[in-house]
Amino acid sequence: MSLLARARKALPRPRVTIARWIALTTLAAMLSLLLLKWLFSLLLSVWAQPPLLESGLIEKVASVARMLDATPVAQRPTLASAAGDASYSVHWLRRHDESGLPALADSEFREGAPTLRTLLKRPDAKIEVFGPDDLPAQQQRGYALLIELTDKSWLLYRATDRSWGLDELPRNVIILALMIVSSLVVAFFATRYLARPLERFAQGARRFGKDFNAPPIPVVGPHDLRQAILAFNATQAQLKHFLNDRTQMLAAISHDLRAPLTRMRLRGEFIDDAELQAKLFKDVDEMQAMVDAALQFFRDDARLEPTTAFDLGELLSTVVDDFKDAGVDIGLSGPRRCVYVGRPVGIKRVVVNLVENAVKYGREPVVQLEVDDEQLVMRVLDRGPGIAEPLQARVFEPFFRIEGSRNKDTGGVGLGLPAARAIVLEQGGSVTLSNRNGGGLEVTVTLPVG
Repeated sequence: MSLLARARKALPRPRVTIARWIALTTLAAMLSLLLLKWLFSLLLSVWAQPPLLESGLIEKVASVARMLDATPVAQRPTLASAAGDASYSVHWLRRHDESGLPALADSEFREGAPTLRTLLKRPDAKIEVFGPDDLPAQQQRGYALLIELTDKSWLLYRATDRSWGLDELPRNVIILALMIVSSLVVAFFATRYLARPLERFAQGARRFGKDFNAPPIPVVGPHDLRQAILAFNATQAQLKHFLNDRTQMLAAISHDLRAPLTRMRLRGEFIDDAELQAKLFKDVDEMQAMVDAALQFFRDDARLEPTTAFDLGELLSTVVDDFKDAGVDIGLSGPRRCVYVGRPVGIKRVVVNLVENAVKYGREPVVQLEVDDEQLVMRVLDRGPGIAEPLQARVFEPFFRIEGSRNKDTGGVGLGLPAARAIVLEQGGSVTLSNRNGGGLEVTVTLPVG
């Protein structure tokens, strides 16, 4: 690698920040407007010219007329032919009838005659103008202008049929349209460059809210956005590391508790008092159930399950049918088909847990499903004692039970609702409780769509 190439590689690249990108976008819009206006004037030069009185053509006509008026008669035909240009031709006529133009009742050049007479310095000069509709059919279509000179001869100016320009309002409308078109074109490409990384950033943030194992967000876009994405990816990695460490630690503690429980059961076999032995085994079994529930909670495979598209309506129907097979009648309402992108195993575990609670603590359990463009709502309702409002937040705490005892026959170990809420929260949703009018509990699970 040459020394120059190394020097170029060592030079820091300019950072395109959002502020610079907006400034560049504005500059590009202005330059594109100028370019479109230039192309408009170039390709449509006839229409893009200003009106006749602003084009300078009258000044040219007056200058040629004054020059020929001061030229000897013998030289006028030659000089008149040479005075024309691409926009018009000039002919010197001794008499008016040599023009071959018809006599019009009204041939006054009202729009430009005062200006032309002022430029000629002859207030009484005769000026006649003929439009395309005034000329005979056998003549070339266009415009004709006759000016009488001081010696009663005439100058004939002819121009081909054309538009002499647009009025001020149409020209302003065209310029405004060019501004809008150029701004929209530049804004389209600019926003694609800026909006796509922002959309990826937002999608990545939402995906991480639903899946802790989501991949990092690609680092693209302006410098400011790149720094924000890098910070988010670093935070995401730290959270994943923290959660994994905490889960492994708690799972290890729960696993280590199994050894002393096993020893307690073995030693209980040597107790002669049958009643005392039964109580000890009951306590050991309850502790064993708590340890197993804790291990299942901390090592929840549903949290590691990848997201996929599945039919939520069919899943609810399957859960309800399973309970009916077990002799429990459960009502179901809502769409039978509802495609949702999430974790089917985790969602099924949430529904089963909530329905089991409704069956265990209430009666007349019902499952409802409502879907709209932004979210879907699952409700599990029952007719039972409900939960006092001060305790509705605490029931989501691990190992908290409303019953005073720890007997699993009267309510488990207190990890069902915390596990259900953890699964729903990891998919970007929420779980709320409320008491129903007339008695009973309503559990509402809200999940985002998309």
